[in-house]
Amino acid sequence: MVFFFFILAAIVTVFTAMKLSQYADVISKKSAMGGMMVGTILLAGATSLPEITTSFSAVIIGNVDIAIGNMLGSNLFNLLIIAVFDLFFRRKQLYYLVSRNHIYSAILGLFLMLMVTLALVIKVDATILGIGVDSLLILLGYIIGMIIISQLPSPPAEETSDKQLETPVNKKAVSLRGAVTGFVVAAVIIMAAGSVLSVTGDRIAIITGLGSSFVGSFLIAATTSLPEAVSVYAAFRLKNPNMAVGSILGSNMFNMVIIAVSDVVYQGGSILADVSWSNLYTAIGISILSVVLIWALMRKRSASLWLYSLPSIITVVGYFVVSYFIFIG
Repeated sequence: MVFFFFILAAIVTVFTAMKLSQYADVISKKSAMGGMMVGTILLAGATSLPEITTSFSAVIIGNVDIAIGNMLGSNLFNLLIIAVFDLFFRRKQLYYLVSRNHIYSAILGLFLMLMVTLALVIKVDATILGIGVDSLLILLGYIIGMIIISQLPSPPAEETSDKQLETPVNKKAVSLRGAVTGFVVAAVIIMAAGSVLSVTGDRIAIITGLGSSFVGSFLIAATTSLPEAVSVYAAFRLKNPNMAVGSILGSNMFNMVIIAVSDVVYQGGSILADVSWSNLYTAIGISILSVVLIWALMRKRSASLWLYSLPSIITVVGYFVVSYFIFIG
């Protein structure tokens, strides 16, 4: 029965994420916010709601490995998502169609992940008001980084050659107010589905004996990242690649904030000091693949389709290599 509820929650998550992306697309085109800002802030925050409820629920039921494994595994899976879709649309060379400002978001995401990696290595169980010092530093790094990014000059225009993408999706006319209302409702539904995924995932870890770190980093992380996967695909179909890439990068940064906030819920000291060592494999893998993504965004246009696809191929292979290490760990 637990598998039934897990699958049901995953289906609800996918369907709701599709609506979420459609409403976000309307908001990006009918408000002052562009595709990059809607993707990096609004859509990224909403699609990360399953991770929030999953991690908080996991901490409450006393399974910190699922809480942290879910966050790190979600970031790893998000990098896989963008790589797979880049390979799928490889003839369009999507990394050359998006705003250059995404590079700054990718760099901030890498910096935050390196902070998490360092915290997992040194495991300093020091707290301030019950919150781990490492979590507070991560949260501070996110705030300062977002302030700096928000003050950077915007490119002359949304640098997307949208006409080069797939055929447009016909949408019924939706007002800005209707889109905002629908967006909020969909976000609440996704948040509820995330709680179900957490509780059922904990039971699956016990039933299968696979271990909380692997279940959190692989099974639950992949499932709670379904909104990002669906949102990215929908954004590409809606000819909005800036929103697609912004959603992934913003979600990865926001997930680091969730780790810090999860420490507030955790009452046993620093949450990053109490998780298993297997989570370190995930953190290191994400850091390496984040560097690959930054390379893909910064490089000059490739003459060969094979050379263009190389970063995404490395990311796909890297995802399964890291997942194997998590499993044996």
